[in-house]
Amino acid sequence: MEQRGIELVSAGERYGRPRDLLFLWSGTTMGIFTLVYGITIVAAFQLSFTQAVIAIVIGNLLAFPLVGLTSLQGPATGTSTMAVSRAAYGPKGARVLSFFGWLNMVGFEAGGMVLITFAALSLLEQAGVSDQGLGLKVVVILVAAAIQLVLPLIGHAAVMKAQKYFTWVFVVLFGVMAILIAPKVELGGGGGSADFATFTMAIAMIMSAGGLSWGPLGGDYSRYLPANSSKKAVFGYAALGGFVPYVLLMTLGAAVATVVKDNTDPISGLPGALPGWFVVPYLLLAIVSLFAVNTTDLYSSGLNLQAAGIKVKRWVAVVGDLVLCVIITFVAVTSNNFNTMLNNFLSLLIIWLAPWAGVYITDWLRRRGRYDAEALFDERAPGQIRWPALVAQALGMVAAALWINSAVFVGPLSAATGGSDFSIFAGFLVAGAAYALLVPRPAVRTVEA
Repeated sequence: MEQRGIELVSAGERYGRPRDLLFLWSGTTMGIFTLVYGITIVAAFQLSFTQAVIAIVIGNLLAFPLVGLTSLQGPATGTSTMAVSRAAYGPKGARVLSFFGWLNMVGFEAGGMVLITFAALSLLEQAGVSDQGLGLKVVVILVAAAIQLVLPLIGHAAVMKAQKYFTWVFVVLFGVMAILIAPKVELGGGGGSADFATFTMAIAMIMSAGGLSWGPLGGDYSRYLPANSSKKAVFGYAALGGFVPYVLLMTLGAAVATVVKDNTDPISGLPGALPGWFVVPYLLLAIVSLFAVNTTDLYSSGLNLQAAGIKVKRWVAVVGDLVLCVIITFVAVTSNNFNTMLNNFLSLLIIWLAPWAGVYITDWLRRRGRYDAEALFDERAPGQIRWPALVAQALGMVAAALWINSAVFVGPLSAATGGSDFSIFAGFLVAGAAYALLVPRPAVRTVEA
């Protein structure tokens, strides 16, 4: 079991190659969740299939470079991305952002656990277990949680190894699924022809569900790489590892939406597009792929909790996060409004994530990738709270809120432009520009990323 949390990884403990990140991110992103996002942009935003494909390519092309960029600091500093955020916000100032990052991961973990539960119950129904009361649901949730705990608890090496094997299994099974669905796809189908404002909403959802939400995890998995690892390789493998699966599987999801018009969730809706004999393999694929993505989420959520200033061991944080996910899963499974909860969660991520990315990337550029790794953990040095970064974050969040168009809240600028959603771009650019103006010179730096 890995004992290290966000503590610095020494040179003697480094291992692996940059291309390992390709398999890590491919195994993580090649799942049913990604397929669901493709279905959602057609079903929720009423895009045509062609519009959906264009939005998928644009949204992921804009978002996944962030994963590559936040992976660069891992080999140089030897710590997680949210811990590196302390360079901009200060060791104590970064705690609130790390807490948001923790909430981000817990939300995705709970969403995955909900779908795992639905898929397991469907498998039991296929096996003839028709009486599925509250007791059975509780048992399924607890068994799923016990299985889910294994890899994140063991740690980094197990996660990296497992995701490599998951990648090849998923390539084969999703390939078979694509072949089975392809003859039924209506290329001219979909929800219709959405206007520009709706198109921007779809792009915002794709970005928040993809590279933007994975950005705070980049360094968590690159921190064990040797410090002299090729920066181009680290960036390229991390970005491509998420970009390619997201584009392919979201496109497959959009195609499924043209076949199955009434999708309530990926477990009860998607099998309608598949032949009967593939339903059980599909459900097994759903469960394993969800375990894969939750493995990455759960490992990083523990690191984010430590970066938020909670002084617990990594394994304690992992167990605690899973317990919280079990509680959320129980509420979601018994409330029957999974789609609404998921869409609302994704829509609100933008408010803090886009400004954080703007400050983080601007700080990295201003200091030319050089960090004092030891200073990230020095809680006695001056500058524990760096107000310029927090002010820039707040301004970015206001800008994002003004432009957001979600089921929870519609910003005034979005409403004034017919519902256009430029929240991600506004949050990122305003926060980044404000930080650049408020911080004329970077702090002392000793390690290059």
